[in-house]
Amino acid sequence: MAFRFSLAAVLLVRENAKKRAEQDLRTTQLEIGRITRQLENFDLDIANTHKARERAMQQPIPGGELHAFESRVKTCTAAKEHLIARLQSLEIERERKMRIYHVAHRDFETIVEMRDEQRMAYEQEKNRNEQKQLDDIFAARSVKETNNN
Repeated sequence: MAFRFSLAAVLLVRENAKKRAEQDLRTTQLEIGRITRQLENFDLDIANTHKARERAMQQPIPGGELHAFESRVKTCTAAKEHLIARLQSLEIERERKMRIYHVAHRDFETIVEMRDEQRMAYEQEKNRNEQKQLDDIFAARSVKETNNN
């Protein structure tokens, strides 16, 4: 008879919960990475806009161009502030999802350990039974050989 784990369905549920929690965490981490790259791009855009304004001010330019530089910096700064707020909420969400993942992982590992312990106990019992059968066969042969002599 093959090994059967009585909590196989529970193990499957725990494994799926762990995978789902891991995927949710990964999605949040990817979003954090995407926003971080956007923030870096805004920083670069703001720095480039300041440099372009400084170069433009080396010569006479219309006031509208200076206003366009300032407008660009304000737009980037506002977008950056919005992304920073989103990043902060994602960091909180990531921490929450990390805790959920750790609980799901721990629950899964607990069931896996139970399965492994039960499998080991099953294998030991199976080996004992096989050894007992071999001992019985050997004893029966010994008795038969003794009776034949």
